[in-house]
Amino acid sequence: MSKKSTGGLGMLLLAAVLSALFLEQCLAQFAPHQATDLTTITSPVDPDIKISYKTPKGVCTTAFSTQKQYTGWVTVPGPFPTNLFFWFVAAREPTSALTIWLNGGPGSSSLFGFFAETGPCEVVEKGADRLETAAREWGWDRASNMLFIDQPNQVGFSYDVPTNGSTDYVTGDMNTPPRMLPANRPPSAFMNGTFASLDPNNTANTTRNAGMAIWHMMQGFLSAFPEYNPPRDRPLGVNLFAESYGGKYGPVFAEMWEEQNTKYRPRRPLNVTIDINLAALGIVNGCVDDLIQDPYYPTMAVNNTYGLQLMSPVRAKLANATFYQPGGCQDLVMQCRNASAALDAGNGTNTRSIDDLCRQATDACNKLIEPYLEAGRSVYDIAHRLPDSYPSSLYIEYLNSRAVQESIGSLVNYTDTNAAVYTAFISTGDFVRDAMVPKLASLLSRGIRIGLVYGDRDYICNWLGGEAVSLAVASAAGAPYSRAFPAAGYAPIIVNDSYIGGVTRQFGNLSFSRIYQAGHFVPAYQPETAFQVFARIITGTSVSTGEAIDLAAYNTSGPANATSSLSLPPSPTATCYVRAMAGTCPSDAVQSLLKGEGVIINGVWYPASSAWPGATATKDPSGASSSPTTSPTLTGLFTATATPKNIGSRHKVPDWCIPVGLFCVWSMYLA
Repeated sequence: MSKKSTGGLGMLLLAAVLSALFLEQCLAQFAPHQATDLTTITSPVDPDIKISYKTPKGVCTTAFSTQKQYTGWVTVPGPFPTNLFFWFVAAREPTSALTIWLNGGPGSSSLFGFFAETGPCEVVEKGADRLETAAREWGWDRASNMLFIDQPNQVGFSYDVPTNGSTDYVTGDMNTPPRMLPANRPPSAFMNGTFASLDPNNTANTTRNAGMAIWHMMQGFLSAFPEYNPPRDRPLGVNLFAESYGGKYGPVFAEMWEEQNTKYRPRRPLNVTIDINLAALGIVNGCVDDLIQDPYYPTMAVNNTYGLQLMSPVRAKLANATFYQPGGCQDLVMQCRNASAALDAGNGTNTRSIDDLCRQATDACNKLIEPYLEAGRSVYDIAHRLPDSYPSSLYIEYLNSRAVQESIGSLVNYTDTNAAVYTAFISTGDFVRDAMVPKLASLLSRGIRIGLVYGDRDYICNWLGGEAVSLAVASAAGAPYSRAFPAAGYAPIIVNDSYIGGVTRQFGNLSFSRIYQAGHFVPAYQPETAFQVFARIITGTSVSTGEAIDLAAYNTSGPANATSSLSLPPSPTATCYVRAMAGTCPSDAVQSLLKGEGVIINGVWYPASSAWPGATATKDPSGASSSPTTSPTLTGLFTATATPKNIGSRHKVPDWCIPVGLFCVWSMYLA
């Protein structure tokens, strides 16, 4: 045997050894093959709905240890296997209120909201390679029972069929079946795991399809836990709060729930479906309707309240003109909606041609955003330069630990965003297909409170467009809203005895709030302000002060416009979260990581271990980094008795941020 052939055999043997080592490592990355300790029941409402759940232990520290938690999956009927993940946390104090929280995307997990925005706990560092959770002071469980749902199917921990696959953190690409570690990737930048199938045919492709799955899911959850379904005669009911693409989820889902209630209620007692008694719908920086909001992209770029010019006035004028031109956004959206309405009325048959038309309309509308992208700033916060890693993405690392997945009973690894879902929605042009304002106006006429909440540093779903949506809803609702809402002035949002967090216009059950110094993900930027606004919407009090009011006659008073100018804070330094590398890591950090340089601590890349903030923190006897010891009040709502003078100055560090051990810098994912 020649040296050449012997060398080839040696290389083969070496490859075999490396493959075995890599396989061993990859197997450690797969989610548990069999969920343990799950209780599975068949819903008494529908034998095709099954609920599997458990009480997770030690994975989310709440304000009080007595708060009940359940994690699980509701298997719902449909053309493909659908197992929707939920995480329920009971309120800190007894209440009949139940709030469902949905993130957007489409394709973003609501566990982003759970751990980075409104949930009862947040992920914190307790040492090198030691992630734990701490109770969030302004978690929305302070005022309501909370239900977070990963939807549509395949998002987050939801799945159709558990499928082994690979994730490339450098590109964000996912593939099935699993692949070998690429030659130009260190193991830290690549993972083989168990996921949903990634098949875009096995998930909803429109908001309405997603809504029917959620209605079935809620039937299953409420039949398993009837004690958390607020009765119709209670002042506090079910609330739906949705963010970003939730500007479409919210109106459609709420309308569907009302339709189902009306459809099945007369058939009782023979029919056992459960009413979902919606009391309030909140939309947080929602992209609701392109026809109304898209003209405000150029406006926000040159005439925002922070004095930041993001394109030339001439460029802004040209961009605005494309909205109105033949074949532009407005023209194609109207064609899409007319064709879709004809199909719904039985006057059209070519669904694919309508999908194509609506997809073209989506592409045309997206062109209005393109000039802004040249500014090199985040679409989620005009103050942040790219890459924008705010807020912390530590939760992605945490949720992909085997201990957490075993505690919640998961069969699959966690994915923060799902490209298959996004692809499915793009394929039908769902982004522009339905007019949402008539749905919101109809809900308002049924006595459902509508709260529109917008951070004023967001670009992608900016507050100027959100304000326009609020005025359009009032107009569509007719009297008295069409007259009284535009006439109501902007009043300060009094957050506590010393801080004004924004302004709000409110008449009756309709409110619009501009939140100062907040980007797209309002509760992460301004947790106390967001909580107080949320609590006031669901309790039907004044959004300005928290006082009890007569909703039939109440209106805010103040200036006609919400144009107060504020100072723009400096852009934060990006943090490189390895599992969110494509959106959070500077290019030089990526290149260094690919070369094997630097260190990774708690899922974050640093050029050296000394750069980790915990390296210079005080250590307790166990070796963990110590955190500041404070004793915040963890219950109660605020009612104002006076107006403070401090306006919109909280923007450097959110109230919940621990300077050492919790990074206040965010993922670029649309949530």
